[in-house]
Amino acid sequence: MTLSLPITNKQVAIPGIIGGLGPLAHIQFEQILLDRSCQRGATCDQAHPEWILMNATQTPDRTKSIKGMAPDCTPHLVKYGQRLQRAGADFLIVTCNTAHAFYPQVQAQLGIPWIPLMQGTTQAIREQFPSARNVGILATDGTLQTQLYHQSLCRAGLTPICPSMGSPMQRRVMQSIYHPQWGIKTTGAQVTDQALAALAHATQWLKEQGADIVIAGCTELSVGLAQIEPLPLPWIDPLTAIADITLDLSYGDRAVHSLLAA
Repeated sequence: MTLSLPITNKQVAIPGIIGGLGPLAHIQFEQILLDRSCQRGATCDQAHPEWILMNATQTPDRTKSIKGMAPDCTPHLVKYGQRLQRAGADFLIVTCNTAHAFYPQVQAQLGIPWIPLMQGTTQAIREQFPSARNVGILATDGTLQTQLYHQSLCRAGLTPICPSMGSPMQRRVMQSIYHPQWGIKTTGAQVTDQALAALAHATQWLKEQGADIVIAGCTELSVGLAQIEPLPLPWIDPLTAIADITLDLSYGDRAVHSLLAA
């Protein structure tokens, strides 16, 4: 007896994923991508889309690069993007929020489009939380300094709220990511109580500042916020937003040009 496979849409584009920025970035993203694919009806191996992954661990720390404390990330991201392009990728997903600070320089040297996280996240907020007006941002210093989410949110008529650079609250957020003993980059999927407490406190602070919702603007924060229940505010995960977009693009259900950075 032969098993019949479910009828699925034909894949028309192959995603290329730059992961490893940090270590959990692509793992978390791929898990979400598979979960969203299952929610769309995938029930066997062949019903999930193909994708190509590059574990780009040798890229300098993005925040340190922005601050001039590490080499420029641009040539590294170009190198990895071009490798994925040569391997057959039709579009690029970079699972690091802060890496998007290098988007213009990198995209100019690629022959395939890099689909940015920020626009997709903002669109998801408008669709899933239509009454939200004030959007909290938890992110690295690099993402806040370059105002990656601020720009996208303001274009959509939303008001960003975040800790000030150098403030005790922002230092605590950075510690939850980078602390050498208990930061999420250090401990991986085994998120420490200290990191969870720091993120819960930061989310409560955003609520007190008037935020209606919070963006997990760093992949380590996506990992951390997913483990806090309940959170003081609803939160949105850019990795989930870009996973839905990745599936749409893979099957031709969405046009690339509507998602590219202005």
